[in-house]
Formats: sequence, structure tokens, C-alpha cells
Amino acid sequence: MRPSVRFLSPSEAARRLGVSAKALRLYEQRGLVAPGRTAAGWRAYGPDEMVRAGQVVALRALGLSLAQVAQVLSGDTLALEPALAAHQARLERQGRQLAGQVEKVRALRAGLARGQAPDAEDLAGLLAAAACPSVAFDLPWPWGGEPFVLSDIPPLTYITGPLGSGKTRLALSLAEALLGAVFLGLDRTADGGAAVRASLDADPALAARVDRTRAWLVEDGATPSDDLLALLAVLEAETTAALVIDMPEQGLDASTQAALVAWLRRRGPDARPVFLLTRSSAILDLAALGIGETVLHCPANHAPPIRVAPYPGASGYEAVASCLASPEVRARTAGMIAVMSQAR
Repeated sequence: MRPSVRFLSPSEAARRLGVSAKALRLYEQRGLVAPGRTAAGWRAYGPDEMVRAGQVVALRALGLSLAQVAQVLSGDTLALEPALAAHQARLERQGRQLAGQVEKVRALRAGLARGQAPDAEDLAGLLAAAACPSVAFDLPWPWGGEPFVLSDIPPLTYITGPLGSGKTRLALSLAEALLGAVFLGLDRTADGGAAVRASLDADPALAARVDRTRAWLVEDGATPSDDLLALLAVLEAETTAALVIDMPEQGLDASTQAALVAWLRRRGPDARPVFLLTRSSAILDLAALGIGETVLHCPANHAPPIRVAPYPGASGYEAVASCLASPEVRARTAGMIAVMSQAR
């Protein structure tokens, strides 16, 4: 190891790259990066390793699975074509939306030049089109009916809190208050997945989207299952404006949970809102949160839910971190919940 060159620890490298140390370990396990070692045997990232890791991060941001990233880095650039096409389509869609907004502003300015002042409805419509969705309602029990407002809802929101904090009631209230939203409960595979498979048989276009996404997830380390199929059938449906999912980790191993969240992140900033009610550290990895993600925490003392910034020292951060458990622990908890539900 060259002494004059600055080498970074995995945590330092992850911060520079904007990913989690856990993601770097996954890249290493897949042979995508090969950090050096210090004399004491610790992993260290020098300039060459950082360039390579940066390439992996950029390709992942374009929506490539880890298997596709490996193809591109080995010289098979054909794997880039579908990802670039999808990225171009997203940019063009955003461009059309911005062009429409610019045209509205131009029309309002032209009206002003003619002495025609825009009315409040015109201005409200202009701002609403550019803003993220928002929702407002009165909080149910165990709160005291306090008003709750969630503005600028991003594509991905995590809802967490200790047992008995009311987080499930908050999730249900969000699903009721958001126009066109769907709540996906724990009974989604109660019939062994028969209803899900029937819905896919009845909608070939949906089935094709689900198959494509499932293939991406499997390449990224996911394990196919009825629970994963139930999630994808709803996530790929085009009939819902927002989706609230209770315990997305149910029935999914750790690698599947990580792959699912990675896929949800790649949908882009204009994707419909998805709320994940979870206490799994694989679903809600505080070190990996980025733009377009937020955390709602329900305190144990039944204070109103709060939005928590994803960095140590932020209000509520430690409380959120203490709520999370490893996927293995969550799997055991999910099993106990299922048994208790059947016993009722």
C-alpha cells in the first residue's frame, strides 16, 4: 500500500460515495470492488478502488441490477442500453412537465402585460402542479384527535415506532386520507397467493411488469416467494395513486428486503408515494437514506408522529434506531404476529 496515497476506511468511502458501508460490503461480495488491506488487515479504499466503486454507484443509480453492473464493468456495454433508455424516458417526462409549467407561467405573464391579473385559482393550480403531494387529517386513537399534516410527500416514506405506539393506525389513516391510496395488510398471502396469481393471469401486462421486476430483484440477490409476488403485484399495478404496506419484510429474507428497497429507490423522484410500515433494519437502513426518502416516527409516549432527519443527533433519530431490529429478529417477530392473528 503506497504510503503517500490517502486511503479511506469503508465508512469514509461510503460517505464520499453517498452509499452505506453495507452497500460497499455487498459490492465486494459480488466481486464488483476489491478494497486493499492495511497492515492490520482492515479494508482500505485508495484512488483506484474509489474510481471503481464510483462506477458501481453510478450504474446502480441508472437502475442496473448488480448482475448487470458486473456485465458492464466486464466490457459488455449492451447491458447499458435498456437502463439508458429508461433514464432518457424519465428525463423526457420531467422535461415535458417542466415545459408545461413554463408555458403556464408564460401565459400568466402575458396576461399581466395585457392588464389581466391571474386569479387565486390560477396561481394555486400552478403551485400545486409543481409541489409534492400532501395530506391532512385528525389523528385517531391513541392520539387525541390532533390535526396532522404531512406535506411534500416523497416517493418513499418509512413509518416506524415501538410496539403500541399507534403506527399501524397512522398507516391506515394515511391510506384513507390519500386519494386513491391502497393499504396492503399482513393477509396478502393468506390464501397461499392464489388471489395474486389469479389477478396476474387476468392482466397479462401487469404480469409482464411483475416478471421483469422479479427478474431484476433475483439478479440483485432476492429469493422468489409468494410474499414477494404479492408485493410486486401491487407495486406494479397502475391503478393506485399511493401505496401503504404493512411489514413489507413479511416472508422476505435479508437479501430480498435489501433488493426490494434498492428497486424502490430507483423509481425516480416523480414516482407515486409508497409508505413502508417497518421495524426491519434491512428495509429502513438509516445509513443509506437519500433524496426522496423520509422517516415518520410514532413516539412511545403517544406524542404526535414526527418527521425524523436521517443523521445522528437529529430529533428522534436515536428513538428510530432503537426501534429497528435485524431481519432475522423481525422474521421471528413476524411469525409470532401471524400465529397470534390466526389464534384470534
